[in-house]
Formats: sequence, C-alpha cells, structure tokens
Amino acid sequence: MDHIDNKILSILHENARITISEMSRLIVMSQPAVTERLRKLEEQGVITGYRAVLAPSKLGKYTTAFVLFKSNNCGEFEAYAESAPEIVDFYRTSGEYNYLLKVVTATSESLETFLETCNTFGHSSTLVVLSTRFEDKSLVSSQDASNTIPRINPPGI
Repeated sequence: MDHIDNKILSILHENARITISEMSRLIVMSQPAVTERLRKLEEQGVITGYRAVLAPSKLGKYTTAFVLFKSNNCGEFEAYAESAPEIVDFYRTSGEYNYLLKVVTATSESLETFLETCNTFGHSSTLVVLSTRFEDKSLVSSQDASNTIPRINPPGI
C-alpha cells in the first residue's frame, strides 16, 4: 500500500458514499485508476465492507456501557452474546476478565436487566459512558494519507 491507497481509505472512512468521480478529483487520478485501486483493496481484504453509521439516540438507545465480563463457561456465554441485541461489540481479552462488551440499551434500567441476565454466566464490572469524545477513528492517519515525507529536524535546529 502506498500513500494513494491510504488517501483512498481516508476518504472512504469519512464518506463511504463518495462517488468514484469525486474521489478521483480529490486524489487527482483517473476514475479507472481509482476503481482499480478500490478493487485491489477489496480483494486484499483491506476494505471489508461499507456500512451506515447509525445514531443510537434516534433509535431510542440512550445508554452505552462497556462491560468487563468473566465467565467459567465461555461457550455458553458466547452463544448467549451472539443472540443478545444489546451487545454491539464483543471482544475476547486476556487478564482477569475473559471478555469486553460494548452494550447499548434504551435506559439504565434496561442495562441493569441485561446485566442481571449476564450474571447467570459469571460476573462483570460495568463502565457507563457519560459522553463520547470520538469513536471509530480512522486507522489511516493523515500522515499516512499525505504524499509528503515529514521532515525531522535534528535536536537544536
């Protein structure tokens, strides 16, 4: 991957609905060349999908929490987690807890009900989100997407 691929990824991360024509204008590259690069990024598995970003509050979901969970029966808990609509992200972790869950519910009461159900599989520690500063930050930095090499000055200059 080069800086042009990184620029394409950066643009797509900001707006996955951008047209090839607009992207080619921004990158200063022909439409067929941009299309070919996109195809290669998809084939290589760098781009795995295009999705809509949903606003939880517009869907009646006002409470977000991160739950550290420890289970002695991981298989049963994983099966439960797959079917639980409250769990939007699910990670297997090392350390004291087996899992980290991102949970989105309508209210703190519905979060409490969800946690009571989870606790039949083990125990948890919950962090309720008060506000979100940012999320889904791009994996491609602006430096990766630029075509300039940063100048590093020696100390004292």
